[in-house]
Amino acid sequence: MKRTLSILVLIITLTSCNSEKKENQIQGTWRLISAETTEKDSTFSTFNPKTKMIKIINDTHFAFFNHDLNNGKDSTAAVFFGGGGKYTLKDSIYTENLEYFNNRQWENGKFEFTVKIKNDTLIQKGIEKVEKLGIDRIITEKYVREK
Repeated sequence: MKRTLSILVLIITLTSCNSEKKENQIQGTWRLISAETTEKDSTFSTFNPKTKMIKIINDTHFAFFNHDLNNGKDSTAAVFFGGGGKYTLKDSIYTENLEYFNNRQWENGKFEFTVKIKNDTLIQKGIEKVEKLGIDRIITEKYVREK
């Protein structure tokens, strides 16, 4: 009886040690390395090598920032935009609820993506649809984890 009780206690102890919450691999800071858009029957790159875009994802929120690499010194090419909000992740379905954006017509948009993470690369693909702006397209973005 003592041996059975000891084994039972050991199993419970080992099981409780392994029941830690699984790490959310999408959390982190990501740098955009490629982007393409499909509208109607046309697919084209939307990645701009003259800018740097990062996406930061924590346990409840995401934020993204994009700026030109000339630090805004060339006023014809100066770029800055950013946005963020809450997100949900269920299996491979990542849904952004865009609460803040410098182009206010995008705010309160809900954007659903399928995400895949392989090593230090995040790929997200989904539909960007903003009816009031006439936007309805598929986007695919590839990010690498910043260290």
